Amino acid sequence: MVILGIKNSMRIALFTETFLPKIDGIVTRLRHTVDHLQRNGDQVLVFSPDGGLREHKGAKIHGVKGIPLPLYPELKLAIPTPTVGKKLEQFQPDLIHVVNPAVLGIGGIYYAKTMNIPLVASYHTHLPQYLHHYGLGSLEGLLWELLKLGHNQARLNLCTSTAMVNELVTHDIERVDLWQRGVDTEMFQPHLASTKMRARLSGGNPDSPLLLYVGRVSAEKQIDQIKPVLEAIPEAHLAIVGDGPHREALESHFAGTQTHFIGYLQGLELASAFASADAFVFPSRTETLGLVLLEAMAAGCPVVAANSGGIPDIVTDGINGYLFEPTDPDGAITATKRLLAATEEREQLRTNARQEAEKWGWAAATHQLRRYYEAVLQKETLPKAS
Repeated sequence: MVILGIKNSMRIALFTETFLPKIDGIVTRLRHTVDHLQRNGDQVLVFSPDGGLREHKGAKIHGVKGIPLPLYPELKLAIPTPTVGKKLEQFQPDLIHVVNPAVLGIGGIYYAKTMNIPLVASYHTHLPQYLHHYGLGSLEGLLWELLKLGHNQARLNLCTSTAMVNELVTHDIERVDLWQRGVDTEMFQPHLASTKMRARLSGGNPDSPLLLYVGRVSAEKQIDQIKPVLEAIPEAHLAIVGDGPHREALESHFAGTQTHFIGYLQGLELASAFASADAFVFPSRTETLGLVLLEAMAAGCPVVAANSGGIPDIVTDGINGYLFEPTDPDGAITATKRLLAATEEREQLRTNARQEAEKWGWAAATHQLRRYYEAVLQKETLPKAS
């Protein structure tokens, strides 16, 4: 796609089902995106479930009252109200971008159509796969039909990995393209490793092998599958950083192992946790991208991850981490043992992981997004995903 010039500034209305103060990979991407758009001179108005915030990096936030999702109370269903339409009329956006349209995002689609505002949508959470982890797998076909109905209203649909681009195209979602990955390489750095953080993560055992998981503590992340790794490497400790609806069940599941539930960490503490661990173990098969993997790699933490979803876009087996086949019950054990045993190889993996992450700063990812926005506004022919 060739675009001759990028508009000096744009007014963008962003509809998202999740935003600050919640912490997850989607929110991380969105807050960095909003920050870089605002720095560029664009104006962003965020519509999200009300979290008490009214501004972020110069962008106004319009919080919509929501009700907690029964299976996941941290997520709120925010039903759009007429006030949303009034705020849009006042803001006069050039473009509406809906993120994972489910409830509030459907309002964004509605107003884009009724107000004749160009619409972009993006897909970040592989919801059809999530259904299987909550006993709702029979609804997968229906959910794909609903996703197709919503996303095909947009002039452009963006995914954060080639695997998800292919998944959406396979399910007849149109005008799909890739929104490149991004990571904060200034925040996450290898030199933040510390014995003090290792001691905190390992329950006072900084000299023992330290495995790390960071992210939502929920069923679809398949954190329970790390337990056989601990049983096979009894001297290892596992730190689980994050929180979520599955924590209590996992505390019971990991009882008797050297597992430590740390809760949320942010900023330099989180960066230090990544840099201080020996391996980042990530068994999830439902990742559209796996931003947390890039954060680990930026901090020089070697990754052991399932060869699934968007993960192979990030991790090159044997170069900057290890991949294992999700169908292999011993795959994660073998990969983790190999990583811990080879001290020299692990140091090279650390170096390679950091080098890979350095290619993907947020400024470049947001510049690409602006080019997509401009193409939509100019009604250019957008490329078909291969």
